[in-house]
Formats: sequence, structure tokens, C-alpha cells
Amino acid sequence: MVDWKKLADKASDVVQKRGGTKSLEEDAAELADIAKGGGTLSDKAKQAATALKEPGAHAQPAAETPDEQG
Repeated sequence: MVDWKKLADKASDVVQKRGGTKSLEEDAAELADIAKGGGTLSDKAKQAATALKEPGAHAQPAAETPDEQG
């Protein structure tokens, strides 16, 4: 039988360890961008795995990349 309280507590702990719900939302948005982007399925899987190693969104928008700033 599944202990739902224990499962919910564990899920809550994981969310808190990854930086809370804001970080979780950023991760989801980052994964959605990767899924919608170009490349093969293998490339997308690699990008997603790299993105999830650290909590929160890490990709910079194109307008904020250091190469484009003057």
C-alpha cells in the first residue's frame, strides 16, 4: 500500500532542496524552451539533462548575451 503522506513529504523535500516553487517553475520553463527548440531528440535530451543538473533557469535570453553587449 502507498503511504501518500510520506510520498507528499518526500516530494515537498525535493522541491525545497531544488530552491522552492519558483525554481521549479523556472526549470519547467527552461525544459519547455528546450523541447520547442531545434535539434534532434538526442540533442534535446542532452540539453535537458544539463539544464536539470542545477536548479532554476540558467539560459540567458539572446538580448542579454555578453557577446552582443557593447
